[in-house]
Amino acid sequence: MSIAQGESVAASLSSDLFYDILRRLDGATLARAACACADFRSISKEEVLWENVCRSLWPSTNREDVRNLVTSIGGFRKFYADCFPLIVNKDVPPVQLNADIPYPEEWIEDDYYGDFYESESISPSDYICIVDVRYKDKPFYSKVVWGIPDSGSYNGWFYNCPFRIDLLSHLDGDDNGAGKVFLSVADGLPHITSIERERKDGKLWRELNDGIKLSWIIVNRSLKQAVNIASWSPLGGQRHWPTDMDFLLRFGSILPAKNILPCQVAECILVMKFRITDAGNGATSSPQPTLKLTELSMQLEDMGGAHVNGWNSLLVLKEALSCQRSKNYSKVMESCHLYLKAQSELKEEKMRNESWLDRLCIISGIAGFVALCYCIM
Repeated sequence: MSIAQGESVAASLSSDLFYDILRRLDGATLARAACACADFRSISKEEVLWENVCRSLWPSTNREDVRNLVTSIGGFRKFYADCFPLIVNKDVPPVQLNADIPYPEEWIEDDYYGDFYESESISPSDYICIVDVRYKDKPFYSKVVWGIPDSGSYNGWFYNCPFRIDLLSHLDGDDNGAGKVFLSVADGLPHITSIERERKDGKLWRELNDGIKLSWIIVNRSLKQAVNIASWSPLGGQRHWPTDMDFLLRFGSILPAKNILPCQVAECILVMKFRITDAGNGATSSPQPTLKLTELSMQLEDMGGAHVNGWNSLLVLKEALSCQRSKNYSKVMESCHLYLKAQSELKEEKMRNESWLDRLCIISGIAGFVALCYCIM
């Protein structure tokens, strides 16, 4: 719709009708409608419209405590603008052959762990996780975690140990069914005749890959900022691992870690695992599969594949709150591919150096053996 057409429509409609039209739109369409004419732009600023958009997209925002949180950090319009676009990080440092950059096992402890007192204002209690999972556009799991679980005391084990949040192991008063979450044929899962057939055609696996969408929003209530660290759709996964009955989906994003980690970037890894359970008759080859959600976790890794500790993870998450984002999913994937390419090059360079050292050791050993034999003779 052009601006002239929008003004013409505006002249013939009441503001109440405008409001009724706009409240039915999703976020992207609502933002575009705001550009059509002055009346649309004025009404589209109404906070209740964006609250409806957020509630539709993230069911967790229907909770009163989450609603109060969103209001305190700037409102639903700002929340949508911060959390709907996904993280794009193209500042992945290239790996140069024979570079002087040390490998992960050579990083000294002070460089890796940093100084605990550099940012004393950072507190695990400031971080809130707002997680929503959909299957075929229908929400089937939501979770809100206030503060980082098991963060303990300031200089406790959390700050030095690998950082990890497992939502299903963190139970609270809002959990129904002791944290048990299931997907069934009633939710849209396809029928399968047997596990053996599924191993061959992968029908259930494809439906799961295409249908599952994950949003994992991190909010820092002290900084009044929020960011979605998920990738909406899976970035990869494994089927029938570690058993025939298990499926693993992997989501995530590439986060900036400048002056935090030696590799300057960190990979946020979100893992979702499902297991095929009985359909009520105890048969593992039931034509009506039920999937149980057995894991939904988040952790950070550096480019060498090492887990990031709790303290550095808080610093990385703080940087993520202000990093670049985009609604263009291809740009998001491009940043992930850049990271994977750099990570692959790092591994290859490391293997080449290890191979060279192995050959040197072998040659030295042979030379020593020959010298010993010569001395004996």
